[in-house]
Amino acid sequence: EDLTKQLEELKNELSSLRVTKVTGGAASKLSKIKVVRKNIARVLTVINETQKGALRQHYETMKYAPIDLRQKKTLSLIHISEPTRLLSISYAVFCLKKKKKKKN
Repeated sequence: EDLTKQLEELKNELSSLRVTKVTGGAASKLSKIKVVRKNIARVLTVINETQKGALRQHYETMKYAPIDLRQKKTLSLIHISEPTRLLSISYAVFCLKKKKKKKN
């Protein structure tokens, strides 16, 4: 709740800064817009991370979790684990064969 209050204050400040920009305010206020926007992004990041952490904890004991909460794999692992539609070879091997064909 503290973060939401801080977020609202920052958004109000941003809107007032934008009004001063339109009305031709001081240069110091115009440069503050960027700082306020970055602060809003920081607050939103913290809020999203805490929500995601709570959801991860909730789904920890369950058999399946939503895709966005699952552990991220590197592309090489994803390519090897996904079989192609053509044969029973992995996608990485398929790509390598395709590269060799292009060279020849």
